[in-house]
Amino acid sequence: MGDSVVVGLDGTGNSGPAVRWGAEEAAARGLPLHLLHSWVSQPLNIPIAQEAANKRRYGAEVLGSAEAMALELHPGISVATEEVSEEAVDALVDRSGRAAVMVLGSRGHGAIAGFLLGSVSLHVLGRAICPVVIVREEEGGADQKPEMVVGVQEAGTRGEAVLDFAFAAAEAHHIGVRAVRAWEAPALVDFASATPTPSPEEEELAAGEEKKLADILAPWRAQFPAVHVIEHVQRGRVAAVLLGACSQASLLVVGRRMQRTPMLLGPVVFAVLHHSPCPVAVVPRI
Repeated sequence: MGDSVVVGLDGTGNSGPAVRWGAEEAAARGLPLHLLHSWVSQPLNIPIAQEAANKRRYGAEVLGSAEAMALELHPGISVATEEVSEEAVDALVDRSGRAAVMVLGSRGHGAIAGFLLGSVSLHVLGRAICPVVIVREEEGGADQKPEMVVGVQEAGTRGEAVLDFAFAAAEAHHIGVRAVRAWEAPALVDFASATPTPSPEEEELAAGEEKKLADILAPWRAQFPAVHVIEHVQRGRVAAVLLGACSQASLLVVGRRMQRTPMLLGPVVFAVLHHSPCPVAVVPRI
């Protein structure tokens, strides 16, 4: 695990919720908080002159305000600030190699063309080494809702990083984990959607998926005995099932494939980032 919680600040209203969430996470995990701002990547709508000195001065003010906010919320945490002359994406991706988790803000719900696409957040999500949490501007700190939701689709080592992150975070925040596995019937099996009770074939398939989920979770149940686990198996598309399960979640945790091309992120990750009612953690499957 890395040695800090890194929060990327762009100097807009998107940064406040990310700072609050990052400070809460640092306090819960007993880690230092690292606030980073790139003065060369300030948004075009920042109301300052374009001279480098003014940009640096504005960046220092952004970092100072964020540090004060974090310490007011959690006086006992250690906070470091860093203003860099690198492009924001490059700086954040570099720091992700030494971070336990990275936190970024976003503009909130909106058309997919205007949400993350082409932004710093999108490129960091696709390249970061550590888990990245996206917090929208309407979301406050890491609310202590009763559970954390994690998508469990991958068996074996490919899903280990996702479960490691979800269970460790749940333990740190003293909340439960809802482990969600979605399944769809094979194309050759035709289930009548209006049938009031499941058919024997559907029951057999569902039981098989429940067994798979229980087997996958067994090592994490043993490693984190204090974390209450709900096993949630549901027929349907992965994104729809995950979104339906996270209405009472403080965080939705999903995995992403490394070195994905041509898109940095897959359709499930895009869907949950766009529609999730809670912050989303995207964990690289290394």
